[in-house]
Amino acid sequence: MSNNAKEVVLSTEDLDRLKLMLAPAEQRIIILSHTNPDGDAVGSSLAWCRVLQSMGHTVTCVVPTRYPYFLNWISGIDEIEIFKEKPEEIAATIKQADLIFCLDFNTLSRLEALSDAINENSSAKRILIDHHLSPPRSYDLMFSHPESSSTSYIVALMIERMFGWKVVTREMAEALYVGMMTDTGNFSFSTLTPELFRTVAKLLETGIHIPTLYNNVYNGYTEGRARLFGYVIDKKMGIMHNGEVAYMSLKENEMRRYGFQQGDSEGFVNYPLTVKKMKMSAMFLATRKFIRVSLRSRGAVDVNVFARRYFEGGGHANAAGGKSFRTMEETIEHFRASVEEYFAEIEGTNGAATESTRAATEGETK
Repeated sequence: MSNNAKEVVLSTEDLDRLKLMLAPAEQRIIILSHTNPDGDAVGSSLAWCRVLQSMGHTVTCVVPTRYPYFLNWISGIDEIEIFKEKPEEIAATIKQADLIFCLDFNTLSRLEALSDAINENSSAKRILIDHHLSPPRSYDLMFSHPESSSTSYIVALMIERMFGWKVVTREMAEALYVGMMTDTGNFSFSTLTPELFRTVAKLLETGIHIPTLYNNVYNGYTEGRARLFGYVIDKKMGIMHNGEVAYMSLKENEMRRYGFQQGDSEGFVNYPLTVKKMKMSAMFLATRKFIRVSLRSRGAVDVNVFARRYFEGGGHANAAGGKSFRTMEETIEHFRASVEEYFAEIEGTNGAATESTRAATEGETK
């Protein structure tokens, strides 16, 4: 099977414009990333932060909520400011910024309460560095590359083009590698290109130890997380559409029972896709204000389209997310009906034999 992934090609004109923006000395710069920051959000932000600091700028990395505990070991992560923990102080810092970089997201709605603080600063130039689909045209400069496997990969290419690979330290390389590794499923997704692996080789030349990085990220969970995973797969996984679609859910009381920590559900949504005939998987995670929806797929099932149409979200063709403001039971019912409608459309059927009214074959959420 041939690899149809496209290489990322950065615009020389846009890079030159960015150099001009960064030329004034000692600017105050904010680097933002999304709610529930993952390895790519953290890795790209920290690496880009170090480059800008080396230019003499004052740089603050900000995320709306705390990053998962299994990333705590990354060098510099303790410098990332958590807006939820001190909103007034961080809002004041944002208000004074000269430049605002938005990494690994492209709509302010992904920042939740932090978006209001951003909107209060109307004078700062906004620069997007991201790999998600359909960015709004509200930025002063955009490095938007949906063809890229991760934002960290885009940042690595930008650093190389603008400053040369010599500025990349081992700590920066570790952060970038974690971003690339986690957003590609440990380099197993369809967005892989020869140039990506050439970049990984350059990261390796800085002295990073890949087995250690892998172990730190994927083998650093708690016992509670392991037991929670078993519970979800055994008791909370429903199967529908002739065994081709799976969905799982967790309510707040269930998460408390297993000592849930931020990041503990990471990767759960991917597991049903290990079943040979599975085409799509969903995870519904309750929060105080809404239900967070995670979607994964393989092949021609486009969950970006599905998320935008049914769950006010979006993302990539095979990995997307959204929100539901219904109850958990209503959300699952809406999901089941939406799956039948969407699959009838993409399979070219009339959907007459819908399964949305049937009980799941196993593990239906009560």
